[in-house]
Amino acid sequence: MRTLYFACIGISLLLLASCKEDVEKPKVIYDASKGVKEPAKVDTTQIKIADLPIQMEGTNYLIHPVGDLSVYEKGAKTKYGSSSVNDLSFTISNESENEITGYLQNLKFQKIGSDSIKALTDKPVLIQTATYLKKVSDKLKKQIMVYAMMDMDTNKDGKLDVSDITTLYLSEISGEKLTKVSADYQELIDWNLIESQNRLYFRTVEDTNKNGRFDSNDVVHYNYIDLTSKDWKAESYNPI
Repeated sequence: MRTLYFACIGISLLLLASCKEDVEKPKVIYDASKGVKEPAKVDTTQIKIADLPIQMEGTNYLIHPVGDLSVYEKGAKTKYGSSSVNDLSFTISNESENEITGYLQNLKFQKIGSDSIKALTDKPVLIQTATYLKKVSDKLKKQIMVYAMMDMDTNKDGKLDVSDITTLYLSEISGEKLTKVSADYQELIDWNLIESQNRLYFRTVEDTNKNGRFDSNDVVHYNYIDLTSKDWKAESYNPI
């Protein structure tokens, strides 16, 4: 009888897991958008905070990461039965060599010796990585930043998060000339700098079967950017 009981539980868990997979949130919803780009709404209830500024080696700009103040519930009640106590995290980004990571709402740029601070963008975005291409920048005398970010509410849930499509952008170290180089509704897979060619190679995947998810039935696109060019334009190539 005990064996039958656990067998029934196992079947139920499998069914629940299957149902969970079936209702997994898609990254793209097409019917609602009808091909029209809709920016995400700004969540005015969040408290904005900035980390201390970062200076990439060899540059004349400070970069201020801006994001939301994180609040974590401890879940423990006091002996008087009051509600759970919250913890605050005042750190919104991490810095490694020539790279800033996090879930950032913006980056702000300040030239050394100036009090003026300029935002990277005035549109809602979620920046995951901001990378300074130091080696090629030193060689070309053109200081370039690369960003992986979400810029559209592609799944139409009213917010920008990791469930939306990741895109690729470039800018100058000042934050000027912010340029989207990946195509709309194509998910960024990865990118790689080839210094000998002064090229930034990247791959994206397109939901060609329009099921809202990226899978083995979709098409992978191969592109590169010529960083010596005045205009950063994606050029396709076919290695297959």
